[in-house]
Parts: sequence; C-alpha cells; structure tokens
Amino acid sequence: MKKSILNQTFDEERSLYNIKDTEVLNCKFEGPADGESVLKEGRNYIVKNCSFSLRYPMWHAKKFCLKNSILDEKTRAPLWYCTNGTLADCNITGIKCLRECKNIKADNCNIASAEFGWRCKNLKISNSTIDSMYFLFESKDVEIDNLKMTGKYSFQYMKNLSIKNSNLDTKDAFWHSKNIVVENSVVKGEYLGWFSENLTFINCKIIGTQPLCYCKNLKLINCEMEATDLSFEYSDVEADIKGHIDSIKNPKSGTIIADSVGEIISQDAIMKCSGRVIIREQQLSA
Repeated sequence: MKKSILNQTFDEERSLYNIKDTEVLNCKFEGPADGESVLKEGRNYIVKNCSFSLRYPMWHAKKFCLKNSILDEKTRAPLWYCTNGTLADCNITGIKCLRECKNIKADNCNIASAEFGWRCKNLKISNSTIDSMYFLFESKDVEIDNLKMTGKYSFQYMKNLSIKNSNLDTKDAFWHSKNIVVENSVVKGEYLGWFSENLTFINCKIIGTQPLCYCKNLKLINCEMEATDLSFEYSDVEADIKGHIDSIKNPKSGTIIADSVGEIISQDAIMKCSGRVIIREQQLSA
C-alpha cells in the first residue's frame, strides 16, 4: 500500500472518500458530525482493527479487505454495490449488510443483519455465524461452508447455491430457489423448500413440519428426517431416508424409501399423484 492512515477518528461526511492504495489501521468512524459514507468509492484498500458507528460507510468499494473490525447497528447498510472484497474476523450488526455486491468473501465473521446479502452474486461464506431474517434473498452463485445460521425466510428466490458442513435453524427456507445442493448439514425449519427446483440434500438431517412440498426434481440422498409430518406433498421426489418419517402426503411422482413411516396419506389430492413409498425392511410399496 502506498499510504497508511493510523489511529485517527473520523466523523465528517465522506471523510475518506475515494481513497486508493491505502491501509487504514486502528481508526474509529464515529462522532458528533454523524457523517455518512465515510469510505465511499474507495479502491484497493485495507481496513484493519477499526470500528464503525456511522451510516453507509463502505458503498461502491472495489478491491478491498475489511479485517478484525466492528460495524455496529448505526452503520445500517454498511456495504452496498461493492465488488472484489474480503470480510475477515469481523463483527457486523448493520441491518442491511451487503446489497447488490459481487465477488465477496466472508470468513470467520459474526453477523446479525436482518437483510443480509440481498441480490448479490458470487459470494463465499465460511466459518461464520449469521442471524438474519431474509438471508441471501435473490442472490446467485453462492458457496457456504461451516456456517451456523439462525433466522427466518432464508435462501428465498436464490439460484446456484452450495452449502456444506453447516447448521441452519430457519423457516420457509429455499422457497422458489433453483439449483441448490446442501451437504453434511442440519436443516431445521417449518415448510422447508416449498416451490423449489433442483433442490438436493446429501447426508443431511432435516427437522420440522411440512417439509419439501410443491418441489420439482427434489433429491434426498442418505438423509434423516425428524418431526417431519405431511412431507413431500405434490413434489417430484427421489428420496433415500435413514430412519423414520412421521407422515408423507400425496407425493406427485418419484420414489421415497425409508426405514419406517408413521402415516402415508393418499387423499384429497388436487392433481394426479403417483409417487411411491417403500418401507426398506418390508420392501413393500404403497
């Protein structure tokens, strides 16, 4: 970096606007002037060991690294329209962090942001915890590894998502999403995956009522299901389940294999339903 800014406090509007080739270390962005957009339009810069308590601090950033820093709730929408950036070892509580960003990596971060990651493309999230109400809404080309996520209405209207080694405590996840693969993970949530297309679970544990209905090309490979009643209604599904399923209702097509099923419901269907249920030990179809 050509320039360093050390141990200072900034509170003016656009106080470090359009910085380039700069390292910002141990600085605070707070104060009575309450200025917005302190690092807007920056290029090729590193921010390390800093704290932010002003609105919209890093909009339109390009080629940046934000490391070991704190962005509190007063930042509100801290990173929008950013490209080619890294977030590492950060604590973020801005309500609308990441909007319409591209090529962003987040590693070892602790994030509480109700509208995190809306309409983004090419995100990589690893080794992090995230609490978000509408997590990754309408985003594309996302890779997740070792994430602990809590919230509601996650992964809606997404395309091209890979999740590995994660624990997701959510609700209404993956609605209207396409091309999703979840591996070696626990997924807890009501009404999981409705209206999805090309949704695949591999070596996963799925928990919660009325999962995986109205799905197209749904696949479950070597998975477990817990407290999953009224499963697979009107879905095109191929499923191999270890253990018990509480109940299955009107699968549209395909085959569901399980060790046991509490109830198979074939009634009141509003469309032709030809899905088969096979109890593994009995090798009988119903």
